[in-house]
Amino acid sequence: MGNRDYGLLPGGVKQALRRTVGRYVVGETWWRVKFAAERAAARRAEDAEIARLATLLPATPTALFTVAIPTYKRPEALARAVRSALAQTVTDLSVVVVDDGGGELGALPADPRLTVLSLARNHHSPGLARNAAIRLTRSPFVAFLDDDNTWRPHHLETVLPALRAGAGLVYTALHRSRPDGSTVDILGRDFDRRAHADTAWVDVNAVAVRRFPGLRFDPWARPGWVHPREDWEFTHRLSAALRVRHLPEVTVDYAVHAGSYFSEWTTEALGAGK
Repeated sequence: MGNRDYGLLPGGVKQALRRTVGRYVVGETWWRVKFAAERAAARRAEDAEIARLATLLPATPTALFTVAIPTYKRPEALARAVRSALAQTVTDLSVVVVDDGGGELGALPADPRLTVLSLARNHHSPGLARNAAIRLTRSPFVAFLDDDNTWRPHHLETVLPALRAGAGLVYTALHRSRPDGSTVDILGRDFDRRAHADTAWVDVNAVAVRRFPGLRFDPWARPGWVHPREDWEFTHRLSAALRVRHLPEVTVDYAVHAGSYFSEWTTEALGAGK
């Protein structure tokens, strides 16, 4: 389970579960049971948002790639993220910014490939916001970028051949840096589903996927103390059905700051992202 409830189990039981099933798999199963009502409510809220937004869209955004960018009260960082998406060498894309009720979007580029959707309230859920972008667009492929990170210009160009060759989920490497510009690390390793059951290293900012009917994130707003996060759940669930491929090329610049890890996306979190 990985945190409060997992810690209540006897040590021998925890070790046995970790060896045979995987810490994160056990944790995810536990949270699905414990927060079943909250998850169902989040799905209903998402459906209501989709129904409302569908009436406001003059046309369905359609392109080779949909780029989903959830945001909450980070106007300056959002502008950088959007510019990096629009600057891709693969130009056939639709960038969809989904504001999770923050209302602070700032000045965004004037580009016909950019669509901005605003949710009716703050759901505290990057997963729900990403689902809105997925469900209200048409494209063979979907990629994800958070509002505080940026892509290098060749990101989509790097993942596209692998997707066209049949991979279902492709991810690249990230360069993680501190606010002063110093390097934290390069995050990237080959995918091993059994190892992934016990830890997480696939970041959604590096992920591009082939669209299919079951493509969606868990819309539940996970508290900061709940592990695993929605990125892990999404990757692990999809990896059971799709061929996963890792490309070691660094194509993502990830900003490490107080709000970039496991923070609640709320008005009280001072702009925290995930």
